[in-house]
Amino acid sequence: MRSAREQRYDEEADARGAASGRDAMVTAEGLPEWLSPVARAASTIEPRQLSRFLPPEGGGRQSAVLILFGHGPRGPELLLMERAGTLRSHAGQPSFPGGALDPEDGDPDGPGPVRAALREAEEETGLDPSGVQVFGVLPRLYIPVSGFVVTPVLGWWRRPSPVGAVDQAETARVFTVPVADLTDPAHRVTTRHPSGHTGPAFLVENALVWGFTAGVIDRLLHYAGWEIPWDRDKAVPLDWRS
Repeated sequence: MRSAREQRYDEEADARGAASGRDAMVTAEGLPEWLSPVARAASTIEPRQLSRFLPPEGGGRQSAVLILFGHGPRGPELLLMERAGTLRSHAGQPSFPGGALDPEDGDPDGPGPVRAALREAEEETGLDPSGVQVFGVLPRLYIPVSGFVVTPVLGWWRRPSPVGAVDQAETARVFTVPVADLTDPAHRVTTRHPSGHTGPAFLVENALVWGFTAGVIDRLLHYAGWEIPWDRDKAVPLDWRS
């Protein structure tokens, strides 16, 4: 059964038509069985279950990220990218593909976030969006340090396409991470920022995945029932530049 959020996005997409040749339909039909727990969690999850940082009443820059699940040589995996070290915001940090909504993406309360997530993923990684099935849209979250109001969009990489860093000035590399590595307690740590903030993180693919991206992954693993108990006292310090 589709959530009210999914139905709203479909209705808006039907009313407005696809933007830039992209279909904003959201459907969980035909997903592989292993993705069913994620789809079920996405249909019921509440904002406070994902993050304590929620959008303010007004303001913030509307944006979207694509949380793309595929199936690789080692089973289920997630697509991530590492931002260029020269960027002003979140430099060098692993993240989901994504970015701010453009006017042509459409209504932020309708299909806009889905279209933006697919468009940004194509621009940053070379991904062919026609091979992606969007099966869920999570509640909006907030990144205080940058002022972004972020809508996470869930996708199934039904027809994989070649990916890589399209613009080295923005993206250092594009890589996939097996879900098995993300759930492995040996790869899980807690980051501690000098400001006092702590959060979950993952040591995978020669990268430290932390911050907003790690927080969303952590909650998805938990509510999908994939989480394996791990040592939350194993800490990795961050510096002030992080």
